Amino acid sequence: MESLAKPQIICHHSKSLDYAIHDVKWIPCSAKFVSVGGKSNGAGVVEIYSLSSERVEKIDEFYKKDHFKCCTFDASSLRNRHLATGDFSGRLQVWDMEDTITPVYKSTVHTAVINSIDGVAGQSANCGAPEIVTGSRDGCVMVWDVRQKDLPVAKFTPLESQTGRDCWCVAFGDSYNNEERVIAAGFDNGDVKLFDLKTMNVRWSKCLKNGVVDLQFDRKDIPMNKLVVTTLESKFFCFDVRTQHPNKGFANLSEKAHASTIWQVKHLPQNREIFMTTGGSGSLCLWKYIYPSKRVEKDSEGIPYGIIGELQQLQNSNLSDQPITAYDWCVDKLGLAVCSAYDQTLRVLITTKLNLF
Repeated sequence: MESLAKPQIICHHSKSLDYAIHDVKWIPCSAKFVSVGGKSNGAGVVEIYSLSSERVEKIDEFYKKDHFKCCTFDASSLRNRHLATGDFSGRLQVWDMEDTITPVYKSTVHTAVINSIDGVAGQSANCGAPEIVTGSRDGCVMVWDVRQKDLPVAKFTPLESQTGRDCWCVAFGDSYNNEERVIAAGFDNGDVKLFDLKTMNVRWSKCLKNGVVDLQFDRKDIPMNKLVVTTLESKFFCFDVRTQHPNKGFANLSEKAHASTIWQVKHLPQNREIFMTTGGSGSLCLWKYIYPSKRVEKDSEGIPYGIIGELQQLQNSNLSDQPITAYDWCVDKLGLAVCSAYDQTLRVLITTKLNLF
């Protein structure tokens, strides 16, 4: 019976492209997705695809001066569905997909490539302002409100006495009302930092001894629950961020997977206990988090500390001989996803039987 219930990861469609793909995202409330990257001549490209049962069809595209590195729709309303992008010149730009001649918002404050971007509150009510966070090679993490032109609304920079570390990934979390909000950021030296936007301080930090490639909260718009962090050398960490002990910090566990760099972690929108990791060996691993019988205990002084659960691997699959560097679940269809790899191929995937978990 267990084998009958085991999910299967199926490549539904694949499409080879003539440029380097750096990120892919589903367009909310549609059967469309975007691919962003760059041509060999240095130009940046955004392509829009439509999915049908028979094929993947390109329906539009636009080109700009520099390679695009990352993108998100998460700071935009479902009505506007504006695409925010970061490029190799450090530009943050927000695009109206119906009119891409000039961006509706632009900033050039970053001085190096924007490696990672995330958005929040665009599609959620009573969860604060619609904001974008960017992490850059210049070592800075910046927060933007598109209603405020030119300058970030928050900026976390290296101390004057310190050399800025390359920020590889950023993610919003704890955005469950109009006041609370945090940003998790990962750096090339293995540092993970949790920035509290309410107090404008570093709430927590930890060094994982390996470059932090990606991180994601299981949900952005709930009180902090779990944070998964992936690293350069085949290890990822799962933190229970609901309970923070003043000395022990957050309870956590680590897992080895992919036998290579773990490039992405993406939680299933319909079930936050399930997530996918993607590897440098072209593999996918599907995981489920299992909670412990008790999530909180108290130490000898009566101070609460968290208890970590365990992970179950549900499935793994090899799609390519090149790293899978971008992955996105579809919010509107359980199990539907799109990914891209260094082999310049887009793949539309279906993961079956997720409703059983």
